[in-house]
Amino acid sequence: MNGTPRSSSGTRLARPTEGRHIRLHTIRRERPPVNPTATNGDSVDTKAAGKARPSAELIGTRVTEAIRELILSGELAPGSKISQDALAARFGASRIPIREALSRLENDGLVVMEPNRGAWVAKLDLHECLEIYKIRERLEPLALSEAVANITDAEIDFLEALVIEMTQTEDTDTFLRLDREFHLASYRAAGMQQLGSMVERFWNSTQHYRRAFTKLLGNEGNWIIHAEHKLMIDALRRRDAEGAAQLLHEHIRRTRFELQKHQELFLSDGPDTAAGR
Repeated sequence: MNGTPRSSSGTRLARPTEGRHIRLHTIRRERPPVNPTATNGDSVDTKAAGKARPSAELIGTRVTEAIRELILSGELAPGSKISQDALAARFGASRIPIREALSRLENDGLVVMEPNRGAWVAKLDLHECLEIYKIRERLEPLALSEAVANITDAEIDFLEALVIEMTQTEDTDTFLRLDREFHLASYRAAGMQQLGSMVERFWNSTQHYRRAFTKLLGNEGNWIIHAEHKLMIDALRRRDAEGAAQLLHEHIRRTRFELQKHQELFLSDGPDTAAGR
């Protein structure tokens, strides 16, 4: 299936983003490496007529998003030390935007920085991950229930299209990207920016463990996830805020119980391995 979600009737759906302000960072499909300092994908040639060097702010944004994608995609593994020199060489940037990007990503829960020591990809132990899931069990149902009164039919159609696409993919990273987009987009109509930022931070910090757990389950083990997603769509169409929130609470809680059975997922990350190559 292509990357454009469609409703159950096959109608092509646009992503409904008007008036919604919760920041969403989804995992993108595989694509050729991008030089964050380039213009329109080309190398910046300051001597070429008509080509202006990107602003420092634009370069910083592009570098931040590029590093974010490396972490969320698993290329930079939890616990690995980040080489700022390697990232600067990879992106054709100075160390200044790299350092600023890592500082932003630390605020997002993806990076840990220590003075005079450097930066590492954030890592969780089992206890920390379970704690985050317990918090999510309370926060995300609140976001979803608040969204129910404001969500439009078009937005529900879009969510349903994501659910359909999830059931049809066998690729783990594609499933994770769609699942993340489904949940974060379902909270968008709540219009609660502080809550949205907290939720996204928790999704960021648990991304690696969700990937490992999803691979462990395999496609056959995902049937209950798909069923729960469809039940949430039905609750949204009924404008049943309490029912949708309860379904989501059980959805997250079940995953926490399953993660608790697999402590090995939190023991496989080697410490201090170099990252950014």
